[in-house]
Amino acid sequence: MKRLFDVLLVLIILPFFLPILLVIWILIKLEDRGPALYWSKRVGTNNQIFLMPKFRSMKLNTPQVATHLLQNPDEFITKIGKFLRKSSLDEVPQLWSVLTGDMSFVGPRPALFNQDDLIELRTKCGVHLLRPGVTGWAQINGRDEIAIPLKVQFDEYYLKNQSLVFDIKIIFLTAFKVLKSDGVTH
Repeated sequence: MKRLFDVLLVLIILPFFLPILLVIWILIKLEDRGPALYWSKRVGTNNQIFLMPKFRSMKLNTPQVATHLLQNPDEFITKIGKFLRKSSLDEVPQLWSVLTGDMSFVGPRPALFNQDDLIELRTKCGVHLLRPGVTGWAQINGRDEIAIPLKVQFDEYYLKNQSLVFDIKIIFLTAFKVLKSDGVTH
């Protein structure tokens, strides 16, 4: 049921995003001649690595670590990248990962391949069995602002309480958070 919901939702919203995706693609290419998409190595279901697309918001050759671990993140973020991150539009290409089945609309956000502490804590409580999501319960409850152990507690709560109704609630709450740019630190 969840997979069917994911695919139907992508097919419904994708036509509305196509013109926006094209404009973003062009703006990225105009500012910085590199690729418009960045394929990030992420940890998926059962801790399997997959490639997750995002609009590139960072300059080429930026170290592959979580943004908050960079000494001066603003030094690496492009001008259009600041807007994309604040509006969460850099995440829209992840609809592809939802279509391919690597991700769901709702689930724990996929860890970077080198976030060993997050991966270990999620594995201990069984969260690694879930399909990662474009958004999740931890995103609603703090996003970039919460510590990893608390993030995993929210992920575990989702694991134990997941349902279609809960997913719909998270999607609506995400829309409000995105509109307010709530919880975005970089």
